[in-house]
Amino acid sequence: QVQLVESGGGLVQAGDSLTLSCAASGRTFRLSAVGWFRRAPGQERELVAAIDWRGLSTYYADSLKGRFTISRDNAKNTVYLQMNSLKPEDTALYYCAARAPGPSAGNWAKGPNEYDYWGQGTQVTVSS
Repeated sequence: QVQLVESGGGLVQAGDSLTLSCAASGRTFRLSAVGWFRRAPGQERELVAAIDWRGLSTYYADSLKGRFTISRDNAKNTVYLQMNSLKPEDTALYYCAARAPGPSAGNWAKGPNEYDYWGQGTQVTVSS
């Protein structure tokens, strides 16, 4: 079983930066791909970025390329999301999610249904 805890959210101004952390418990986390999702009020949950188990393959939503960077430190069982040049439209609840052990666990996926473990989320609010 993997438990995920997000941190690092907060209230910032447009143009500021934040780094979110996703700390995990469980021995299998280092073998799992991880995704960062977000849900803005009145909108569907969307995949922001994802990373494979080794940290060698990443995915970013097209609208976020160049501003967000996902990384991981398996020694610390933590995945990060560096967010730069934040915009008011980035305001959302941000979640990290990990895939369960299995043949595809180490590869990132786009669909939220492909992820089995979820954190409670951390709120990011960007004021204009």
